[in-house]
Amino acid sequence: MSPMLQRRNLLQLLGSAGMPALLTLPASSHALPLKTLQFPRDHGAHPDFAIEWWYVTGQLRDSAGREFGFQVTFFRSRVDATQAMTSRFAAKQLVFAHAAITDVQGKKMQHDQRVARQGFGLASANETTTDLKLGNWVLARHSTAQGNNYQTQIKAGDFSLALQLLTTQPLLLQGKQGLSRKGPQESQASYYYSQPQMAASGQLTVQNQAFEVTGKAWLDHEWSQALLHADAVGWDWIGINLFDGSALTAFRLRRDNLNEIGSSLWDGGSFRLPKNIGGGETYIFSKGEVDFKPLRSYQSPASGARYPVEWLVRTAVDFYTVKAVLDHQELDSRQSTGAVYWEGLCVLFDSNGRQVGSGYLEMTGYAKALRL
Repeated sequence: MSPMLQRRNLLQLLGSAGMPALLTLPASSHALPLKTLQFPRDHGAHPDFAIEWWYVTGQLRDSAGREFGFQVTFFRSRVDATQAMTSRFAAKQLVFAHAAITDVQGKKMQHDQRVARQGFGLASANETTTDLKLGNWVLARHSTAQGNNYQTQIKAGDFSLALQLLTTQPLLLQGKQGLSRKGPQESQASYYYSQPQMAASGQLTVQNQAFEVTGKAWLDHEWSQALLHADAVGWDWIGINLFDGSALTAFRLRRDNLNEIGSSLWDGGSFRLPKNIGGGETYIFSKGEVDFKPLRSYQSPASGARYPVEWLVRTAVDFYTVKAVLDHQELDSRQSTGAVYWEGLCVLFDSNGRQVGSGYLEMTGYAKALRL
């Protein structure tokens, strides 16, 4: 069966609304319990949860100094309506994937997307470790004496990448021991950990030109039953590898409107020092300790959405300025997850105006309210 026919049949199975079904899954209203995350088990998939994602981003350079950003995300979604079906053809779990490369000097971002039901050799999400496959797209973890190492391979229409990601620091448990609150109700939470400051190396190809690259990467893994409050239209999030080895996470859930001023419904994040500076101490931000103030906006000619591409982000640690490396880093994923959002490479400046890090900025709910 052709990939086009597979996708059409899957869309028909999910109904005329197509992939936005992912964003309207029925979910439990019960609070997630505080628990000790168990590894390596919790590196793997959690099919009893409504939604889950593994998210890898980073900044890369070749030997001549050409700079790239990359993003690889695998999503797993439980389809509640099919769980009681006995047919092996029932689409009980869906796997989606997004990938993008930002070519800084070329001033262009390229992206692609995939979707398939789990099984039949089309897609898989291992439950015992990170081992995700969707066609010839892969994200996999390999445990060594040195730590958790990851490999990702993406072969898309206009680009490809094959990267090794080596851990250099321990896992960072977000929120309260890995339970991250996302709204005013206790049910709005996720289990969430990060792996910042990974050493990345490998090859990427853009417009048939291959580049050997090295750099830094960041991995997030998050799973939940109910993430967004009914008043939330989306979120703003940054994950930054600082040059001194620190790691900064900051986010806010926005309410009320779709413009860049939208008021904060909830906020949070963390800041971890490296062992050689602060002994690896981690500070978890409480609600009210993170604030996003837009400084400059960009209107997408494709969607018409206005995105703040420069922010003043106040945290309990410092006031930071976040600037997008390229304004146009919007992704149209309506053929998979149903959302249009902005996600791209950015740089971080401290309150003294010094560039202190780089990472990724994600903004959702600007083109249309997000539903999870």
